[in-house]
Amino acid sequence: MQGRRIIQLFLLMSLFNPWNMLTAQDDDRGYIVKVGDMAPDFSITLDNGDIWTLSENRGDVIMLQFTASWCSVCRKEMPFIEDEIWNSHKNKNFELIGIDRDEPLETVLKFKQQTGVTYPLAPDKDASIFKLFAHEKAGVTRNVIIDRDGTIVYLTRLFNEKEFMDMKETINNLLSKPNKDQK
Repeated sequence: MQGRRIIQLFLLMSLFNPWNMLTAQDDDRGYIVKVGDMAPDFSITLDNGDIWTLSENRGDVIMLQFTASWCSVCRKEMPFIEDEIWNSHKNKNFELIGIDRDEPLETVLKFKQQTGVTYPLAPDKDASIFKLFAHEKAGVTRNVIIDRDGTIVYLTRLFNEKEFMDMKETINNLLSKPNKDQK
């Protein structure tokens, strides 16, 4: 009887072990896509009125940044994306699109001005693009890195310095490989 209670207590304690909780959070970050998947195709209207289609940009390395004006973590991350990624790669077969969840163009334009970013932002008013990559109830501040062939190669969630540095290295490595279409 006492042995059974010890086992029950051990099992109960393991359920509330903070390491188990951390592992569960790390494994499920709200994505419905995974590394190695082909990125779902979509078209979106950018803040300048141009229509951008993922499949039409094959051959480029692509970074999709899911963001929103009400997201404080997004606001913290965006200057780093601007300075350390966009400014370094914007003329090197690299596309970066900030996809703003659930907000109209006017809010997106104000958000862009407030953050000082120069990369394109695009309103995703009904989160239809977001829902191609993540669960509807999942949060923003996430990045999707797509290689030249359209395969997802890196996913981030929130703004973690190590993960950000790994993402930058992934982008740098992808861009250092020659484009198959360029001779």
